[in-house]
Amino acid sequence: MDKTVLAIDPGTSKCGMALVCRTTEQTLRLIWHEVVPTEMVLPKLHQAYAAEPFHLIIIGSGTHSKPIVSTIREHLPSMGILVVDEKDTTLQARERYWEHHPRRGWRRLLPATLQVPPEPVDDFVAFILAERVLLGS
Repeated sequence: MDKTVLAIDPGTSKCGMALVCRTTEQTLRLIWHEVVPTEMVLPKLHQAYAAEPFHLIIIGSGTHSKPIVSTIREHLPSMGILVVDEKDTTLQARERYWEHHPRRGWRRLLPATLQVPPEPVDDFVAFILAERVLLGS
């Protein structure tokens, strides 16, 4: 049976969000991902639920996680929430960014590990958090 979760990488000014489905074949399907202002987490959460219902929210344990957990619990008391360790997710998210946005021009000449993506990667951090829970990696 497919299992869909919403993962959130919380921050003080912005949050990465990813709606991820684990299929019966044990593969992950990224349904939606976005970096949003922190105050927009609840409206985006409802928007994500309308796109694909989920019963678990995965939240990174880093900056600003406690206020986000409190806000979600206050508005959705029956929703399952799992707080997970964010160790090394930023570096992994940078690599994942380049997989989804192939480097062009001069960027192809430098190793990806030496480059910082031109936009925030918080949504890819959220995807990695979901991946850790859904695939146990």
